[in-house]
Amino acid sequence: MDSALDSLNAAGFLQIWQHFDVDDNGYIEGKELDAFFQLMLEKFGLKKEEITEDKIRRLRGRFMSAYDTAADRRLQIQELAIVMLPEEENFLLLFRRETPLDNSVEFMRIWRSYDTDSSGYISAIELKGFLQDLFLQHRKSITPEQLEQYTDSMMKMFDKNRDGRLDLSDMARILALKENFLLKFKMDACSQEDRKRDFEKIFAHYDVSKTGALEGPEVDGFVKDMMELVKPSISSIDLDKFRKTLMGHCDINGDGKIQKNELALCLGLKLK
Repeated sequence: MDSALDSLNAAGFLQIWQHFDVDDNGYIEGKELDAFFQLMLEKFGLKKEEITEDKIRRLRGRFMSAYDTAADRRLQIQELAIVMLPEEENFLLLFRRETPLDNSVEFMRIWRSYDTDSSGYISAIELKGFLQDLFLQHRKSITPEQLEQYTDSMMKMFDKNRDGRLDLSDMARILALKENFLLKFKMDACSQEDRKRDFEKIFAHYDVSKTGALEGPEVDGFVKDMMELVKPSISSIDLDKFRKTLMGHCDINGDGKIQKNELALCLGLKLK
């Protein structure tokens, strides 16, 4: 990579990212990608008049095959950071997994842990605690000044509505949460037997503790995915309201959990 990028820090990377992510959706694709690869060819020493569509296409193909880890023909902010930021500045690498976070239960467990004041949002102070714990988990040292800088950079990168706090959808982008699990199923278009089979798969997915009942973040994860089927972007406040309604309707024995047979009854299924 060009020597001009050798000393790039997180703040400088953010400026580059915001230049290309013109619609501020957390990834670059289409014409945004073409503009990025044109800049890369210029960095490699080509003059503008030497840059052709074919050269952009070939560079894009090689680059995306190496760095588009999600294979979605987009560049996520974490994927581009791998290429452009030196290791000591690339705190975004801490969020990279071999596979994205694939269960809303774990996502909600993290959310509840760091929304310490139960406000329904992650404030800058709460985000700082999250980042600090993440560095400890990865056994990486960080100075107070770096922690401040990284927290500020994360807020600027992921706070889409610029209100100084992160909501559920912002945090899902940070943690690279996979597509809603429930989108795999079309319960209303199935026979009774098909619905039973799908129900078993769905319950097993959210019953992470394998106790035969959903509780705590397991209920949260199920509620989140259910709500997002009809409302793409939900708030934590919306989630809590629907959770309360669902518990009131499904928790027949009043134990604070949703037993497997209780959820089946809520969905109009008879398991036997």
